[in-house]
Amino acid sequence: MPAYQIYRLKEIPRQQFRWTPHTPGVAVVKLKDYEAGPVIQAASPYALWLDLRGSDKAIAVGDLIEVVGDVIEQRGQLRIFKYIGFEEAQWYVPEPAPRATPDAVEVT
Repeated sequence: MPAYQIYRLKEIPRQQFRWTPHTPGVAVVKLKDYEAGPVIQAASPYALWLDLRGSDKAIAVGDLIEVVGDVIEQRGQLRIFKYIGFEEAQWYVPEPAPRATPDAVEVT
């Protein structure tokens, strides 16, 4: 059975997320906007959601889950909980800064 690492969206980004219109496709999320939560085993993301629903650990809109358990081919998959269910997400990775090129030296 897979295990899921839960990431809770911080309160200020959560308010922004709530008012952002839904966009299809992969959501790009920043680690700085999340706090790591517990790791919980469940049969699927929706089974996890059902198990936690109604508790103080319930998954809220904007929260992430990442597969960290037994299923090797799924390990590292990230899903964001939106109003319509779980959708694919990925961590934001900034582009590397362009390398400075040394000034061309003229030979005279």
